[in-house]
Amino acid sequence: MKKYLLICFLSFTCMGAFAQKFAYVDTEYILKHLPEYKSSLNELNVASQQWQTQVDQNFVEIDKMYKAYQADQVLLTADMRKRRENDIIEKEKEAKDFQRRIFGPDGELFQKRGKLLGPIQDKVTKTITEVAKGKQLDFIFDKSSEATMMIYASSNYDVSNDVIRLLGFKPGTILK
Repeated sequence: MKKYLLICFLSFTCMGAFAQKFAYVDTEYILKHLPEYKSSLNELNVASQQWQTQVDQNFVEIDKMYKAYQADQVLLTADMRKRRENDIIEKEKEAKDFQRRIFGPDGELFQKRGKLLGPIQDKVTKTITEVAKGKQLDFIFDKSSEATMMIYASSNYDVSNDVIRLLGFKPGTILK
């Protein structure tokens, strides 16, 4: 019986020695500490607002064309009505194409976001990898990611501040 207990005790102790080490980071928190991230977001917001204004202007113009057509419809010949209807349809198609080209999944806004935020995200990922190697961690989860859901996370395993320090910034000084 003593041998059996000793073997069980040693087995559990050895398993603990080979346990994997986990940690997590909060990338939203980390990114809020980076001035280049804030300036990139501002640049994206300005571009997005400018493009949205242009899209809105296009649709206002289409609406004006349609209202003018409705007001003049009774006075127009069949040929003139058909031409105006085609003009409105063509203008609406151009406006939707423009909107899709800017805001679509492969649109200019998406490409600009990748161009501006990609290097910042790569820098943070590289730094997280350095922290993981330095602390001999096996896994680091992203607390702010929608795909990774954590119901409980002990703050003992949060290495976000280590990443911020290694990036050269002071934790707790979030940019506004």
